[in-house]
Amino acid sequence: MVVNSIIKHLLSLGISDYEARAYVAALSLSMATPYELARESGIPSSKIYEVISKLADRKLLFETEDSGKKKYVPESWPEFLAREESKFTNSMESLKKSFPVLAKSEEISFIYNIHDLDQLVDKSLRSIRDARESILLSTWNDELEIMKPELEKAQARGVRIAVVHFGQPAITIGTVFVHPIEDTLYSERGGRGFTLVSDSKSAIVATLFPDSGVEGAWSTNRGFVLLAEDYIKHDIYIMKIVSRFDGNLIAMFGKNYAMLRDIFTDKETRRNR
Repeated sequence: MVVNSIIKHLLSLGISDYEARAYVAALSLSMATPYELARESGIPSSKIYEVISKLADRKLLFETEDSGKKKYVPESWPEFLAREESKFTNSMESLKKSFPVLAKSEEISFIYNIHDLDQLVDKSLRSIRDARESILLSTWNDELEIMKPELEKAQARGVRIAVVHFGQPAITIGTVFVHPIEDTLYSERGGRGFTLVSDSKSAIVATLFPDSGVEGAWSTNRGFVLLAEDYIKHDIYIMKIVSRFDGNLIAMFGKNYAMLRDIFTDKETRRNR
């Protein structure tokens, strides 16, 4: 329901559940007595006066009289949104100036866990927006579709982009290197791999599983970033070789380059010995 969605977002602004419900009820009634607000919002009548007082302190409800009765009118929602947006903007600008004061001379980098798709997408899109020089991306089509708008903006501002894509891509952004054995890799890993490196300064590595689970990490740790960057670069080196010598590689190492991918032996097919 729309009302539930509105209340959910009001809660994210620090407004309590009762306050949010009373404010939404006041908006729907335009003008109401405490009893009418309690009935419309489902708030116990024993609590409604306390809630009204808090909303009045927030400048969300204003007392008035109508036909000799004390009633309350809400602040209009456009005024409320404009005020909250202004407060948020001012707070963000203040924090941008204040946080650097806390910065230590020697920064400590951490590796942060990523546990769900929304978190992965949000962090990835922000990393792409922040990129100024280069983006290395290893991905499947599902995630590439999500990243496409921000990647196009990055490309338009001159960011160099290289993509290792598992399977034939539906879209092309930057220089795309197609990984030819995506089914084999998916079966081995049990999911879709995702790696993103932005400006050689931050990296995201994750696996997206069939049950919608995500396990991954993000960091600016130099060792972590270098590892992710080298992984994508070496995949690109291999894709360049495969695109030019695919027939020879299959003849030498078998279907899906099975012997090449066996890291515990160094063998070729018998016909090439």
